[in-house]
Amino acid sequence: MFPRHLGDGRAYEIARAMLDGFNRHYRLFREASAAAKQRFERADWHGQQRAQRERIEYYDLRVMEAVQRLRGEFHIEDLSMHTWQQVKLHYIGLLTDHSQPELAETFFNSVTAKLLHRSYFNNDFIFVRPAISTEYLESDEPGTKPTYRAYYPTHMTLAETWHRIVDNFQLDLAFEDLDRDVDRVLQAMLSELGGFRPRANFQIQVLSSLFYRNKGAYLVGRIINGFNETPFALPILHGESGALVIDAALFGEDDLLMLFSFARAYFMVDMEVPSAYVQFLRSMMPHKDRSELYSALGLQKQGKNMFYRDFLAHLRYSSDKFRIAPGIKGMVMLVFDLPSFPYVFKVIKDYYPPQKETTREQIKSKYLLVKQHDRVGRMADTLEYSSVAFPRHRFEEELVAELKRFCGSLLEEEGDMLVIRHLYIERRMIPLNIYLQEAPPDQVAHAVVEYGNAIKDLVAANIFPGDMLWKNFGVTRHGKVVFYDYDEIEYVTDCNFRRVPAPRNEEDEMSGEIWYSVGPKDVFPETFGPFLLGNPAVREVFMAHHADLLDAAFWQTHKQRIAAGHVHDVFPYEPSKRFSSGRPNDSRPLQETRHA
Repeated sequence: MFPRHLGDGRAYEIARAMLDGFNRHYRLFREASAAAKQRFERADWHGQQRAQRERIEYYDLRVMEAVQRLRGEFHIEDLSMHTWQQVKLHYIGLLTDHSQPELAETFFNSVTAKLLHRSYFNNDFIFVRPAISTEYLESDEPGTKPTYRAYYPTHMTLAETWHRIVDNFQLDLAFEDLDRDVDRVLQAMLSELGGFRPRANFQIQVLSSLFYRNKGAYLVGRIINGFNETPFALPILHGESGALVIDAALFGEDDLLMLFSFARAYFMVDMEVPSAYVQFLRSMMPHKDRSELYSALGLQKQGKNMFYRDFLAHLRYSSDKFRIAPGIKGMVMLVFDLPSFPYVFKVIKDYYPPQKETTREQIKSKYLLVKQHDRVGRMADTLEYSSVAFPRHRFEEELVAELKRFCGSLLEEEGDMLVIRHLYIERRMIPLNIYLQEAPPDQVAHAVVEYGNAIKDLVAANIFPGDMLWKNFGVTRHGKVVFYDYDEIEYVTDCNFRRVPAPRNEEDEMSGEIWYSVGPKDVFPETFGPFLLGNPAVREVFMAHHADLLDAAFWQTHKQRIAAGHVHDVFPYEPSKRFSSGRPNDSRPLQETRHA
């Protein structure tokens, strides 16, 4: 730790106050995450959803509390830049034995960004690069859980080992038939490992906290045998009897990538040392960026910070230029990308066509809704940034002209930098309309089925996409169809789904004008067809699998169920992976339960 008497006497106290603010934030974050266990045991699904939304807001609230305290107690406006450097040095000293130093550094940046002008955002005053290493970091505090537990089946049978693994989580709700579930897990494991023969170092390592999301609790770990490591996850759900069941056994990186997808809600996990959890998960999913793993664990501000660092590194080692993104241009968003970087950048336009009755604040509220909602694997997560400075020479002139024309209020030039005051960043996908034009017939058929499944999953989560055109959906590298245009989404329960009234007379029938009244929330599903199904091949597949989406009754039924308190969930694994007994034999992994 640096001596308190170094330079301005306020520097140490300011650093201490900032760390106090972070410590309060992470304590509340952990309390909300730890309480997910009780909510899961009580089947309090609405409470779980509410806690998920509220936890996302914790970070910004704690940042503002810290800003207000610093302004109120330390006359921040009088601080010299030399004093700010001292504050940072003292803060580094305070983090020497901290269990979440990387998160605390990000918190420091967030508070400082509220207090300093953007021109001071450099390595002297904020953490552009991490100052404290998190490698091999573990908590030495008495009573804290280790990051993971290792089990050695050579000391007991495999069945006994799996029993012990599950029992150690001390869930207060009984299992319907744990012997049956363990036998199924064991059989799935032996099938996955093929010609299995235990080696000298055979062990099963399991993260010490369950991963809670919506109506599931996931046990996550890896099987180590010789030079082979096999990641796994066991979804634990409430069975039809009300007791617990292990619903499936997921093995391998691909299954875990689906579980930790950017299109799903954040997990609730009680972690003393989050960097150790990320390191463990990264060893199982080496193709997953650390930034995405932090976000998946609910630490989206840390994920955002790390993403930006990765982006700056990519800019240093690339030379291609930002361009207008391929595809149909949006009416509300200007979208651009960097061909060598797998993300797109979205800027809200200053004005919109007459048919788009919206405002910038309404659009931002839609994106916040998606951030806080259950994305059920069908809505891409977004990273929201303010005052992002780009090298001006890396922009194609056509893109600069478009930004000046449509987003002038959010654009400024500072020297050789182009600053965008507000933007969203999303994972790049192939727009579905382009995919359908270029893919072979079998892939087109799969994509059309996936499109309908995506809409039905969104409906199950109480989301009506609004604009259902193909261009507003994308195809991921795993062939999943994901929605990414949020300016017209609504809750299903806020919409009025209607059938088109019969024409009153021949004049109505022949008229090209609408002869019936339409309210602002009215939706007529039977009118979707002409906009979506002009291609005969697409129409044939769609009508064979999803004709019900054109029927108002489908939407009305789901609206009534959701309004009555039903909570749906779509689980991130294929139906073929589910164990049959104790669960409804759905054609798709959709669980529906009435909230008591």
